[in-house]
Amino acid sequence: QVQLVESGGGLVQPGGSLSVSCAASTRIFSILTMGWFRQAPGKQRELVAHITGSGVTNYADSVKGRFTISRDNAKNMVYLQMNSLKPEDTAVYYCNKRSAKESDPWGQGTQVTVSS
Repeated sequence: QVQLVESGGGLVQPGGSLSVSCAASTRIFSILTMGWFRQAPGKQRELVAHITGSGVTNYADSVKGRFTISRDNAKNMVYLQMNSLKPEDTAVYYCNKRSAKESDPWGQGTQVTVSS
């Protein structure tokens, strides 16, 4: 079972940048495909990016070219660098295994608000 702690969210103006981090406690972190998800008010949680254990990445169309996911297997950390932020990026951001279901344990998430 993976325990997850997200951090780094905040308030940023449109067009700005923000980075969020996730610490994962599992001995098999390096072989897990990890994802960043987000949930906006009144909407379902959605996957925005994922990264394999070897570093292959994939992005949702809505964030492609603006967000960058990365990981440090030695530190059990996953990161999401977000540039050119838009108001529609406002959400609570979560990390988890790419295959995580809603019934799986999730961290508390970190709030990202894009507003002028």
